[in-house]
Amino acid sequence: MTTKTAAAHPADVLLGAQAGAVTLPVCDHYSGVEARMKKSLALQAEMAQEFGACVFDVTLDCEDGAPVGGEAEHAALVTELALAAKPGMRVGVRVHPVDHPAFAGDVVTIAGRAGHRLSHLMVPKVESVADVCQAVAALDAADAAALPLHVLIESPLAVHNAFEIAAHPRVQSLSFGLMDFVSAHAGAIPADGMGAAGQFSHPLVVRAKLALASAAHAYGKVPSHCVVTEFNDTDAMRLAARKAATEFGYTRMWSIHPNQIRPILEAFAPDEAQIQIATKIITKAADADWAPTQIDGTLHDRASYRHFWQVLTRAHATGRALPSEAKAWFASRSPETH
Repeated sequence: MTTKTAAAHPADVLLGAQAGAVTLPVCDHYSGVEARMKKSLALQAEMAQEFGACVFDVTLDCEDGAPVGGEAEHAALVTELALAAKPGMRVGVRVHPVDHPAFAGDVVTIAGRAGHRLSHLMVPKVESVADVCQAVAALDAADAAALPLHVLIESPLAVHNAFEIAAHPRVQSLSFGLMDFVSAHAGAIPADGMGAAGQFSHPLVVRAKLALASAAHAYGKVPSHCVVTEFNDTDAMRLAARKAATEFGYTRMWSIHPNQIRPILEAFAPDEAQIQIATKIITKAADADWAPTQIDGTLHDRASYRHFWQVLTRAHATGRALPSEAKAWFASRSPETH
């Protein structure tokens, strides 16, 4: 009599270069003023305790946060804040663009001193893969070759080059920069294209968002949706986050105010019914050694198993309660490999 071996882990069986092999928290929260950065880090730790997981990233901002002439001092400040963050918390930094005079100093100070502590380095205004290569060379020179690189796509040219940018092996995530994208059109896109409603209806903005999401998914990278500037309009925030998650193919979204974090988590998280269905299907798939199987009158195979595993991954990343069968899959796996 043979003994059945333990089922292979879903992430090992189902995921690949084009199937979301990298998973990041669904919310990326930005702040650049010292008091707000400290509050953001404190809130991150509080919510991690509440949810039992670090459910959003904090990205400390040098590009818009640093005063003109005070870039070096600001880089030193965010470095100290990152180093002082509580263990297990995900903290990134947005540096200046690669063609900015402060870029080299940012990388030397921040990545050189705190690269081991950071979850990612965000580089804004990336126009082409040459900009990515310049950023990579700077990180390598600072002994931060292991630091994940996130890039911000903010112009029509950058959108055109999105697939080539996403293909670079050091790029982990692509973000869409709405405000700069709209302003790069010389007034051809009206101002309401930057608003909570207009950014989902103007054809040029919609086209750009879809192109970026498609480029990211083509190479197994994480597409991160842009900001909603109306941070006091909770209904608009929820609607925008839901559209980004369900209609535009994004798996992550920026927050620029603490009020936006929970609506993003809620919009990107699967509901209880989805979690229960996904758990049932993945459990039966594992019992069948990932062969095709019939569940409730529907045939499932690895394509549908992959989808439902990603439902469970999203649930875990957003701090949702999981059934014991599903929870076991995540017990010994790091977030980036789920």
